[in-house]
Amino acid sequence: MYVSDTKGTLQTSGVTEDCSSEMNPAAMAALGSKLAMLGSTAREAARVAARQGCAYNKAVVEGSGQLQSRACEATRNAAKHGRAFHEELMKRNKRYVVDPPIIQTCQELSKQLFYTRLASLPGRYEAFWKEADQVKNLWRNRKDLNVEHAGVAALFGIELYAWFCVGEIVGRGFTFTGYHV
Repeated sequence: MYVSDTKGTLQTSGVTEDCSSEMNPAAMAALGSKLAMLGSTAREAARVAARQGCAYNKAVVEGSGQLQSRACEATRNAAKHGRAFHEELMKRNKRYVVDPPIIQTCQELSKQLFYTRLASLPGRYEAFWKEADQVKNLWRNRKDLNVEHAGVAALFGIELYAWFCVGEIVGRGFTFTGYHV
């Protein structure tokens, strides 16, 4: 909570910040980061900044006020149309809903999914070895391959490499230059 006195200081959680026009940039940055972290008290901070006349505080508070107004608008929109959307969604997907919708039912469905996936492993194992045998046969008969098959194989390899690169970029946090350390 912000408490101010008549001398132009701003107190947050026991720490006093000078809000006069002669405030140094480091103190302004520290105060700005504190205001940004305390977004839930934006209205109170706006009142204090308006009383103190500190331009930096006003800019920070205006930015958080815009964000707060957008969040309020989204909340109002969700409250207005959310129920109708939920009802329509549930009507369309009624066949997937299991009654009664309780925790025990969800746990049972989770176990069913796990053991169903586990039961599908032998079929997947067989399919893997069939495909591996096909690749071995293609390699043994590589002299019989034509340009079309070689081109398709090359494009497939390029596509695999491209998806690998995309995965690396996503894993690095959508940067092209390197990992964030």
